[in-house]
Amino acid sequence: MSQVAELLQALKRELRAKGITYREVAELLDLSENSVKRLFAERSFSIARLEKVCDLIDLELSDLVQIMVEGRERITMLTEDQEREMVGNTKLLLVAICIFNHWQFEQILADYRFTETELTQLLAKLDRLRIIELLPLNRFKLVVDKNFTWRTNGPIQRFFQKYAQPEFLDAKFLREDEALIFTNGYLSENSRLTMLRQLKRVSVEFNRLHEEDGSLPLSQRQGTSLMLAFRPWDFSVFNKLKRDG
Repeated sequence: MSQVAELLQALKRELRAKGITYREVAELLDLSENSVKRLFAERSFSIARLEKVCDLIDLELSDLVQIMVEGRERITMLTEDQEREMVGNTKLLLVAICIFNHWQFEQILADYRFTETELTQLLAKLDRLRIIELLPLNRFKLVVDKNFTWRTNGPIQRFFQKYAQPEFLDAKFLREDEALIFTNGYLSENSRLTMLRQLKRVSVEFNRLHEEDGSLPLSQRQGTSLMLAFRPWDFSVFNKLKRDG
C-alpha cells in the first residue's frame, strides 16, 4: 500500500472514531458527498484539503502522519476465523475482554479461576492473534489499533447479541447510575442522520472515558456497558391494524 493510501486510511479511521461522516466533510470542503468519496477512492486530496479535514478532528497534518506510522502492523479487527476461535473458547474471550479493560496478569489471576500456566497459555494465544505483545515476567501490552472493533455481524458480535444483550436488558434500571430510555417519533431523513451522528459521539465519549479511567486502580472502576440502537421502525403489533394499501 502506498504512503498516500496509508495516510487516507488513517484519516478515515480517525473520522470514524470521532463520528464524522462524509456528509460533514463535504460541507466543510464545499463539495458533494460523492465528490468526497471520489477524493478518497482516487487518493486525490490536496494538502490544503487534507489540512482542513484534519482541523475538523483537531489534528495537525503531522499528527495524522504519526498516527499512520503508529498504525502500521496494528490490526483494526480480527478475521472471521479468528473471531470464531475466540467465541469457541470462552476463557480466551474473557481474558481478551479483561485486557481491553486494562487488567493486569495478577488481577485476572486473582478474580478468575485460572492457573498461572493456563493464563500464560491464553496470553500466548492472544499474542499470536496480535492483540497483545507478550513480555517477560507475565507482562504484556495491548498492540491493536486504537480503533480496533469486532467485526460487524461477526461471530463475536453475534455471540454478545445472543447471550449478553438479553441478560443486560433483564433489569429494572432503577439505580441512580442506570438508565433505560426508549422513545419514538416520526423523523425526516436529515433528523435521523443528525441523531445518528449524536449517538456515535456518545460512543466516542464513552471510549474516551474508558481510556482515561484505565489508569485508575481496578477497585475504583466497575464493569459498565452502554448499548445504543437506532433505526427506522414500526411496531408489528400496531402494523397489523393498518389499512391495506
